[in-house]
Formats: sequence, C-alpha cells, structure tokens
Amino acid sequence: MKYALIDMGSNSIRLTVYDLDKSGFKILFKEKIMAGLAGYVEHGRLTQDGIDCACRSLREFQTTLELLHIGHLAVFATASLRNISNTSQAVEQIRQETGVEVEVLSGEAEAECGFYGAVCDTELAEGLFGDIGGASTELALLTGGQLQKAGSVPVGSLKLYRDCVKNILPGKGSQQRITDAIRAAFAGDELKDIPAMDHLVCVGGTARAALRLSKSLFGLPESSRSFTREQLEQLTERLCKADKDAADLILRYEPERIHTLIPGLMLLRYLVERYRVSDIAVSRYGVREGYLRRRIQLAL
Repeated sequence: MKYALIDMGSNSIRLTVYDLDKSGFKILFKEKIMAGLAGYVEHGRLTQDGIDCACRSLREFQTTLELLHIGHLAVFATASLRNISNTSQAVEQIRQETGVEVEVLSGEAEAECGFYGAVCDTELAEGLFGDIGGASTELALLTGGQLQKAGSVPVGSLKLYRDCVKNILPGKGSQQRITDAIRAAFAGDELKDIPAMDHLVCVGGTARAALRLSKSLFGLPESSRSFTREQLEQLTERLCKADKDAADLILRYEPERIHTLIPGLMLLRYLVERYRVSDIAVSRYGVREGYLRRRIQLAL
C-alpha cells in the first residue's frame, strides 16, 4: 500500500510517500518546504504568521497527494509544536483550516522514532544515536543491540541561530553565545548518565551536510556514510572562520543552511567531545521511517 507521512519540524516540513507492507518499505517520493517554524516563535508562542505558514505548507502537500491519488496520511510534529506554550491552540487551528490531525511527539518518542529509523540501514550494537534538529536535539543510548535510554534537549541549529547570531554567519561573539547556550541546555539534562561511546549514528540535516562537505574536503568515497571526529573538527574550524571562503563553501554545497549550518556543526562537535566519539555515521533514514515502523507498519 502507499502511505504518506508529513513531518512538521522546526526548520523544514517534509512529505515522504512510501510503498510498504508488513515486511518493509520503499521511498517513492520526497518533498520539503523550508518553513522555519522556529523562527516564528515569540515569547514562547508560535505566532499567527507561523501557524499560517504551517497551514500553507500542509495545504500544498495535500494538493500534491490529491494529484498522486494517495489517501493514507499521517502527520506528526516534533519540537516545532512541542516546545511552545500554545501547542493546543496551534494544533486545533491547523485542524480547522486544513482538516489535518497533527500528532505532537514527546521528546522521548521523537528520539525513539529517530533511533528505530536510523537502524534501518546501519549496523550498530554499541553506541549513540543523535538527531540535531532545528529546535531540539535527540539522543539515545544503544547497548547489547537494544535501546537503553532516549531523551531530548530543547536546543537546535535554527534556535541557536535565532537566539545567538546577529548576522548571517556567526562571528566570534555569536560563536561564544552559541557555545554558552549549548552548555546551558545540557547542564541540567536527563542524559548526564549516558557514558562515553566510540560510535555515533546521526540523522538530520546538519549531519547530512557535514557528511557531504567531508566528502568534498577530505576526498572520502562517494559511497561513504561516515566521517571522523578529526574531520569534523577541521570542517567546523574552517567554517567558524565565518569569512568569504566559509560562506562560499556553504553556498556551494548547502545554500539552504547558510544561516544554520555553523550552529548545527558546533552542536554536533559538542556531542562528539562530550561523549568522546571517534567516528560519526550518517543514516539515510530517521524519525519518519521510525514512525512508519513503530506506528504504521506494526498495525498492518
């Protein structure tokens, strides 16, 4: 059967159409809108402009699904609607204006879905899972081939940009504010007891961008799905110069992330340093595929 998922993230809203049965799935179609919902949050509330932006995006995807004659649809939101004070109002207005029922995932549920999606194409018995999003970061611990702990911290690439950066690229002062914000976000988190691990499996736009840039800068094979801690350090240091060369490099490979890539890489580097990670693998699958496996496929 054909099934569509819409993931309402803080940075982008993504539509993915799958062909699935009980035994597996295949991606048929993908589309995204860089809605930047985290940028519409004021005083902890999603503004009316932000709600309108979400509704426009959903209506655009609804039109696409009608043209494709796909009727099975599930829509979920992560930190974009979870980390605001008017969640219920936003969800109800979206329902009234689009007819769409949005499920708002808890931080733990998002981390679990991301983990179960990531392990669809990665073999990992011991290590960490990480998902750096626009307004939150999810982390999970894997030991003995089993998920042991999962949680979420309300800090992400777009939120860091919005709260800490004055220009397009963060200068030294902005980078210090980013560093301070990351440390503050993790200071009282529930993930303190997660031990150091050699391996980190990542999903999300920051990780995918880091992999693409690493392939270009360090001559990694096109088929490579991983890069090292040292390569991440070199990449981050180069981009944190925030000069014309850094801007040109981002615009060449990741123009949509010109404002969020450096904050995202600084957050990824923090995770790598904190948990003493030696290598980072990037999965093709993430929270959408995990949601599909845990919420849809099991019910078939």
